[in-house]
Amino acid sequence: MKIEEYLNQQGVKYDITKHKPTFSAQRMAAMEHEPGRFVAKPVLVKVDGTMVMCVLDANHKLDLKALKKSLGARSVDLASEDEVGSTCKDCEIGAEPPFGNLYDLDTIMDKALETDDHIVFQAGSHDKAIKMSMADYRKLAKPKIMALSYR
Repeated sequence: MKIEEYLNQQGVKYDITKHKPTFSAQRMAAMEHEPGRFVAKPVLVKVDGTMVMCVLDANHKLDLKALKKSLGARSVDLASEDEVGSTCKDCEIGAEPPFGNLYDLDTIMDKALETDDHIVFQAGSHDKAIKMSMADYRKLAKPKIMALSYR
């Protein structure tokens, strides 16, 4: 399901903007004139063979060791592009929205995003962004929150 359809079905307010195609969260932050701390980048990982969506801000990198330790997992690996593409079929690779629930995945949000008032993310393509309240995002995505990144 496309993210816009989902948000409309859920009745939440959001803004959508169009920009030149961007292929990194940092670049999208610049195009959207948003500080990187508000721009979410989803990262798909395999935790003991099960796909999970981690969500962190554009200024941070995923700490696989911290994630593994926090989850008590035996293995944590980044998903391959093929795995991302076959999981998030309605999106361009690298432009997935931060809603694991749309893909039957658990969502884990980095603690660094926890106190932000809004969130900005790719809308399934490299040339669209969605901005919505963090409260609505958390209500819909129901992420687990843990420290899983470093600067």
